Amino acid sequence: MKTIITTSKAPAPIGPYNQAVLVNGMLFTSGQIAFDPETGNLILEDIQSETKQVMENLKAVLAEADMTFENVVKTSIFIADMNDFAKINEIYGAYFNDETAPARETVQVACLPKNVNVEISMIAVK
Repeated sequence: MKTIITTSKAPAPIGPYNQAVLVNGMLFTSGQIAFDPETGNLILEDIQSETKQVMENLKAVLAEADMTFENVVKTSIFIADMNDFAKINEIYGAYFNDETAPARETVQVACLPKNVNVEISMIAVK
């Protein structure tokens, strides 16, 4: 049986999907982009601010499922420009402990929703 996870502290879905689904102690988050849930605006001033907003959105979804970044076992990072990798990685890395950081892949893609520069999804386990 699956439980739908929804919080007003992260952007509402813009399509036929949910912020996250919890199944047998495993949380699968949808990809998050840099929407500010309070204003509905995209945060696109620079790649660091954009990445921080994405991570804060994911933090809110994890919290709604009574989890933290320590519960994350896998992440997928989609970026528009691999040249932004180091800046994204710096912000992303601040949310994890190096010794217990999750597995992940980072891939450059041709285009992301709303023409953003970064989208991140996660799998977490209780």
